[in-house]
Amino acid sequence: MCSKPVTKAKLRKRGSGAQTVYEVLRDEIIELTRAPGSPIDEAQLAERLSMSRTPIREALVRLAGEGLVTALPNRTAVVANIDFLNLHTFFDTITLMYRVTARLAAQYHQPEDLDPIRQWQARFVQAVTEQDALAMIATNRELHAAIAAAGRNHYFEGLCLRVLDEGRRLLRLYYSSFEDRLPQAYATEHEEIIAAIEARDVELADRLASDHADQIVAQIRGLIARDRRQKMVL
Repeated sequence: MCSKPVTKAKLRKRGSGAQTVYEVLRDEIIELTRAPGSPIDEAQLAERLSMSRTPIREALVRLAGEGLVTALPNRTAVVANIDFLNLHTFFDTITLMYRVTARLAAQYHQPEDLDPIRQWQARFVQAVTEQDALAMIATNRELHAAIAAAGRNHYFEGLCLRVLDEGRRLLRLYYSSFEDRLPQAYATEHEEIIAAIEARDVELADRLASDHADQIVAQIRGLIARDRRQKMVL
């Protein structure tokens, strides 16, 4: 797939150096304009973004740490593949992380933890209204990260962040299945989880988080399994 051209004005807006490269590549990988398994040509990227290879390599290291890029032994990099054959292991993990972090947040959160959670939810709802898939993915990540932080277990928080980062392309497929028009009922599922956390209802937070994960998993599985063959007249 061809990547979209990046204008100088856009680069100035985004920043400079490794951060610029990181944001450009991250968005293209999550949007799937860079196909899983496709090589990342450093020389071409350097020419396109008008910069040296040093910030490009720094960005690639960061993306590799987030599971979006794979570094090969010959010092080249490719877009990380999506392991569809073992996707069930990711689904099991993200479901567990949603449940555990919601339970811990309901049990251990402090009043000041609720403000960032609510703020990220408001931004998520705005992104849903604007049908901005990349913003939905980003704000969803930060919302669940804030819930994980409220649980005050840095081991689960770290694992949750890793799973959220690696799952961003799958979440892109999820939103694509709705043509980026996420049903309002799904957009407000977070509200119920937040209310349960605020009420310190551990079991309810757990159940709602599980239901939330289940509908996402079911939607992605349905999309992947969908038969796209066309009938042919022979």
